[in-house]
Parts: sequence; C-alpha cells; structure tokens
Amino acid sequence: MNDFLLTLMERKDQLFTATYEHMAISLLALFIACVIAIPLAIWLSDHRKYAEPVLQFASILQTIPSLALLGLLIPLVGIGSVPALIALVVYAILPILQNTYTGFVEIDPTIEEAAIAFGMPRRRRLFKVELPIAMPVVISGIRTSLVLTIGTATLATLIGAGGLGSLIMLGIDRNDSNLTLIGAIASSLLAIVFGALIKWLENKKMKTILISLLVLFVGIGGPILAQRLTGQVTNVTIAGKLGSEPEILINMYKEIIEADNDDVNVDVKANFGKTTFLFSALDNNEIDIYPEFSGTVLESLVDVDEATDTSDFDQADTYQLARDLLKEQYDMTFLEPFSFENTYALAVKRSFAEENDLETISDLAKVENEITAGFTLEFIDRQDGYAGIQELYGLTFPSVKSLEPALRYNAINNNEVNVVDAYSTDSQILEYDLVTLEDDLGLFPDYQGGPLMNVDFAEDHPEIVASLNKLSGLVTEDEMIQMNYAVNVEGQEPSQVAHDFLVDKGLIGEDA
Repeated sequence: MNDFLLTLMERKDQLFTATYEHMAISLLALFIACVIAIPLAIWLSDHRKYAEPVLQFASILQTIPSLALLGLLIPLVGIGSVPALIALVVYAILPILQNTYTGFVEIDPTIEEAAIAFGMPRRRRLFKVELPIAMPVVISGIRTSLVLTIGTATLATLIGAGGLGSLIMLGIDRNDSNLTLIGAIASSLLAIVFGALIKWLENKKMKTILISLLVLFVGIGGPILAQRLTGQVTNVTIAGKLGSEPEILINMYKEIIEADNDDVNVDVKANFGKTTFLFSALDNNEIDIYPEFSGTVLESLVDVDEATDTSDFDQADTYQLARDLLKEQYDMTFLEPFSFENTYALAVKRSFAEENDLETISDLAKVENEITAGFTLEFIDRQDGYAGIQELYGLTFPSVKSLEPALRYNAINNNEVNVVDAYSTDSQILEYDLVTLEDDLGLFPDYQGGPLMNVDFAEDHPEIVASLNKLSGLVTEDEMIQMNYAVNVEGQEPSQVAHDFLVDKGLIGEDA
C-alpha cells in the first residue's frame, strides 16, 4: 500500500494530464455520437421500416474488435486523436441509437393523437411531448455508452492519443503493478463519476439536461481537441517506442536541444506506439523526430533491392544503406547513430544454458523438442526474427507463445517459457540472470540507433540537427544496459537518467 501511495504521489502530474486527456476524448466521442444517434433514432421512429437494418448495421459496427478498427483507420487518417475519436464514436452510437429509438416507439399512441388533435406541429410535438417522455430512456442509453467509451478509450494510447491507457501500458512495460492499478482505478472512477452525473440528469427538465450535457462535453473536450487537432502544442514533438530505452533516448534529445536552443520547446511523447505507428506519424508530419534503428529500417520500413547482398555488411554499411534508402524512398534524414547496438538476440536462463551446454543459437537443436518460446508478435512475424530462425537455422519450436515485450521476461522468470527474444541492451538480461546465445549464422542485422526526421524538418531546423549530432558515437552497450537497469529495476525516472548521462559527458550543465 505504501508503494502504491508513493507511486501515486510521484505520478500525480502525469495522472492529472492523462485523466484530462481521457475525459476529453471520451466526452467528445460521446457528444458526436449523440449528435448522430439521437436525430437518426427520431427519424427511424417515424420511418420504422428502416429501423431494423439500421440497428443491425450499428450492431455489426459494435462487434468489430477495437484494435482492428484502429488498424484500419491508421492508413486513412493517420495516428493520434482523430482515429481514436472516430473509433470511440463508432462504439458509442449503438446504445444511444437503440435506447432513443425504443424510448420514442414506446410512447403511448393516445398521447401522440392528443397532441395532433390540439394542432401541434411536428417540431413542437417533438420538443414538448415526445422528448420529455422518452428522455429517461435516452439518458440511460447515453449513460451506458459513456461507461463503454471510457473503458475503450484506454486503447487510444496505442496510437498516440494519450489518456489513462498510457499509465496502464507503462505499468505493463515496467512490470509495475502500481502504475497499472493507478491507470485502471482512475478509468473506473471516471466511469462511475460521470455515470452518476448522467443518471442524475434523467429526471431533470429538458433545458437543464441540454445545457448540462453541452457544458460537460464541450467545456472539457473542446480545448484539448482543438489543441491536438491543430498540432500547435509545441515547436518540436519527439516520440518514442514502447519501453524504457526509447524514453531515455528521447529525453536525451529533448535536453540537448533545449540546452542549445533557448527558443525551442520540445514535447516528448513516450511509449507512443510500435514501429509502424511512429513511422506513419513521422511520414504524416504528426511528430518531428523519433529514434530508429538501422536494422529495423532495412527489415521493416524500406524496400531493399533483392540484388543487394547485405550478408557481409558491417555496422557502417548497414547504417549507410538504411540512410540512403530512407532519403530515396521517403525523403527522410537518418542522423548519425549512437555507439551501441541494440540488436535482436535469443535469451535463456543461465542455468538452462549451463545444463544443456548452450552457447549459440545452433546449439538449440540439442533441445529443440523441449523448447517453449515466448516471442513478441513483431519478432514472430519478421524475416530477421522467428521466420528467419526457421529458415536459416532449421529450428521449429513445438510451442511458440505471442507475448507483449515486458511479459515475456516475466514468463521466462516464472519458467512458463524457456527461450525469449531479447534486445542486447535490455536490462532484464541483467536483472533475471539471462544469457544471450551467439548468432553464429549471422541472422540478425546490425541495429544502431539514431534520430529519424523528415528532410524538410532537418533543412528548416539546422540548429536542432547540430544539437543531435553531438550524440553521435556516444552511449556504449554497457552504458545503455545500466541506464535501462536504473529505470526498470531501480525505479529512476527516464528523464533524470538521461539528464545525468548528458551532464556526466559534459554536454549540458548540471542545472540545465
């Protein structure tokens, strides 16, 4: 309990920001869903032959898995708040549409007839008779939709839309149950509080209901949506992939840029998403810079000519090819890399390696039938991952589990798997006393990391390029492992770890 309260106090600012983002996107999605669903339901109540197919279509939309819907929207509208908002609106429509339609069709026909007999026009009947009668049912649908929307909005963080999901994902990545609980509890409390508020409105006067909902939706959601959609939050936006290492690197970028350039304000977006999300965001100018690795560029982001033989490439060759192809195919600039490599590796427990005399990946053939592997989904799917292991090493493991990056280390520590994919600078290798097996056949390419940006941005901001180039050739593999360890095991803040490193290297002042 003490650890939970301590984490809560340390993260209170982040919690406040994430809660506001979560409220904003949830309430705006609900507002848009109301604007769509309520008029549509009223129209359907007057044209009932269309009601069944429309409601069925809305039900079908509700069954689309949220991650699949987000994935479908990314190529169309990019990443960030817009696709998240669209997805949440899609899920919010059905309860409001269903309840509003039900509320209107269940109005006593004699009341309708009396209103018509008094000569009331359609619009007056709607606002003076039908809506007041149906409103408790309509509000109930809005309440149900709100609870569902707040819960679903935690996934928005996967595409860079922020919210309480960022705390949940960070907790999973850091194996910190306190962070995960803080995000989950805050999301639940939001649903309870706003659900109670909507419930309170059920029997209020129409004017009170409309004004309250309008103030709630627009007052909370409007400013942050306008801010996010216009993209005018900061001068420079630097994002990072999931994990401690990208967060350390982007904080290095931020500190050295701001130390050298007083007129530049940098906004860092940690745990922004996986490779494809960040690359898409950069390509669409939704972010300005993110750290990428040369091997990832060649394997996942650019088209390499089949005639190009990369088998004998060293670090410099790999980086140069990645840089040239990024410039040629995407008009992007890949700045000079750090010293360390963060290449793929297969890791096993030290005891398992010693027991079975395992030193290389080829040695796994001795125990191939005993292997239960825990790999990330990306590693399973990549040619320089499990597919390449099967092809180059001729190894096919009897059981392969798809696991999130942080969870695979828990799994091997708990003996649920005995082989995992790893990055050579992961702190968990040190933490859990794992050993990495030598890639004796040379499957994994070189992975040197450096800042990636669009050429236009680099040309417009040569001072930022100059600042980032100061990091070229710095950070050894041992230093990166120790910094990851400081964050993941010792609980230090990535920003502080990055700051201390830059101070130690004399790149910024102590008070920067």
